Amino acid sequence: MKRLAPFAMIAALLGGAAARDAVDDWVARTELPVTAVQHSTEVRDRNGDLLRVYTVADGLWRLPVSLDQVDPKFIDMLIAYEDHRFARHKGVDPVAAARAALQALGNGRVISGGSTLTMQVARLLEDGTTGRWAGKLRQVRVALALERRLSKPEILSLYLSLAPYGGNIEGIRAASLTYFGKEPKRLTTAEASLLVALPQAPEARRPDRHHPRAVQAQQRVLNRMVEAGVISDEAWAAALSDPLPSARRPFPALAPHLTDAKRSETPESQRLHLTLDATIQASLESLATDTLRHQQDELSIAILAAEVKTGRIIASVGSKGYAPGRGQGFVDMTRALRSPGSTLKPLVYAMAFDQGLAHPETLIDDRPVSFGRYSPQNFDGRFRGELKIADALRQSLNIPVVLLTDEIGPQRLVGALRRAGTTPVIPGGKPGLAVSLGGVGITLRDLVQLYAGLANGGQAVALHSSAEPTHGPQIVSRAAAWQVGHILSGMTPPPGAPSGRLAYKTGTSYGHRDAWAIGFDGAHVIGVWIGRPDGTPVPGAFGGDTAAPVLFDAFQRLKPELEILPPPPPETLLVNAALLPQPLKRFSGRNAVFQPDSDAPKLAFPPNGARLTLTDTGVVVKLRDGAPPFTVLANGAPVLTGNRAREVALPGVGKGFVTLSVIDAKGRSDRVNIRVD
Repeated sequence: MKRLAPFAMIAALLGGAAARDAVDDWVARTELPVTAVQHSTEVRDRNGDLLRVYTVADGLWRLPVSLDQVDPKFIDMLIAYEDHRFARHKGVDPVAAARAALQALGNGRVISGGSTLTMQVARLLEDGTTGRWAGKLRQVRVALALERRLSKPEILSLYLSLAPYGGNIEGIRAASLTYFGKEPKRLTTAEASLLVALPQAPEARRPDRHHPRAVQAQQRVLNRMVEAGVISDEAWAAALSDPLPSARRPFPALAPHLTDAKRSETPESQRLHLTLDATIQASLESLATDTLRHQQDELSIAILAAEVKTGRIIASVGSKGYAPGRGQGFVDMTRALRSPGSTLKPLVYAMAFDQGLAHPETLIDDRPVSFGRYSPQNFDGRFRGELKIADALRQSLNIPVVLLTDEIGPQRLVGALRRAGTTPVIPGGKPGLAVSLGGVGITLRDLVQLYAGLANGGQAVALHSSAEPTHGPQIVSRAAAWQVGHILSGMTPPPGAPSGRLAYKTGTSYGHRDAWAIGFDGAHVIGVWIGRPDGTPVPGAFGGDTAAPVLFDAFQRLKPELEILPPPPPETLLVNAALLPQPLKRFSGRNAVFQPDSDAPKLAFPPNGARLTLTDTGVVVKLRDGAPPFTVLANGAPVLTGNRAREVALPGVGKGFVTLSVIDAKGRSDRVNIRVD
């Protein structure tokens, strides 16, 4: 009976009217398989290049494809090799079917299948068998039904999507990308012939596992094509000498953290378009890997690059590698809350300029100060005395910025951060003066957005990777933003970095947990973070030494030359210190009338709260500023009068708690409380 089945099929297809009517009714009642094929989600960059491809639910790489996305040469070769009467038959080729049936009858087994491309599509849609007659009959029925309901181009597109190419590769686009690293729009004759040959025996002919078999199968296709006149003798000879790949290429998996986030936002989308640039993204991912190659495994890194004017994100690197492990590469550190260290200082200075508290040429006193129990210290514990505001920012001194923050108000500083579009997290909910030194939780993405606003003339810019550009409110004035950018552009580049007018700021959080560097030129802004995702300290990590070189390297990879910063707005006050209005010559603060003169006498040593050991020479004190002669008192009693020396040992000071006071010739004074053991 099995040997008579092909003859029954042919008789039905070629028989009289009654037989044809029966076949028509049989085909009309066919329940077709689902023809809506599930395809891999594609994420593309601003130029249409692939950033990321996701497998479908069963782990297959299967990309959507249309005929205009495939080289016509491949289509011609495929039809000539597989089904040269494809354009004329209605799903089954009677001539090929008769030949296959007669061969099977004469040999007692299937010699050639006689399957059309439509029949192969029917089998692929149902994942059916190829050799058994029951399966073959089902393919015939589905193929005839498909031809009634779909056009030839639609059927061919289904084949191009579903044809197996070995392993978990399905479809011409996935095959072309994995074997040749390119889309199938432009294929060489050698490439096209291999892709024609593979689906007949995808596992046995995989070039990455069975290279000799792949070569033999490709040569059979080439021989048939030259015999059929599809390719020329010259093309045949060239294809034979063209080497075939011996390994699979990985599919693009760039910006994994960002693409995962975007895909989760619109899981039903087949194709996502982002503002990223695949070339720059790959380069900065390589930079991240190279930076930490010989560092502790626990370290991670994040880099974010964006356009100043539009907020479009060009590259987003969330970690050194997208994998679990001690470096927690699966954590997107562009969105992790961290302490920003000194990176908020430029905003404080810009706000001070706007409020008329200071000018870049204003002098400010870097000296010991206390605000209740809070006594800020510079990073190195030293004091610089009187210096220009611009120099205080470039040197990233803590005391001047806290003095300014006290005048501005921490709440106003947090308000400015929110106007910039950031979402700062305040420990305890109430901001204090330490906010300007990093006492706030903020993300790298938020910091880059803040600096984009400063670079954009003080107007907030919303960072985005897929939406339309949107601009927010004014954070600070154009003049204040320009002044801060001008100051930061005078920062000395890291050793070995190219010189250029890059406005940048570094930061190191408390305990060396976070190293930052953020900078901008006339068109782009880039932020870099280095640290441990779990927040443990990284001894020796400083923003200037660790993150700043990466920032400059990132700009070099972004473009060959930095773009100049814009000129100052016409309302900018550009004068030297001598021509400043009197209130701007020196920063004094709102309580200046109650404060001592800046040149009043000061007990430079011992510092307030010090604990000293009594020696034979007595307690040594060091005086700074003031007009001699000086009188020094211990617990209100004079122990030294008429003194003009700036360093002197005090006689008669006993053990216990002692209040030391100094009075100069103008009656101005200073005092400290110490303990003598």
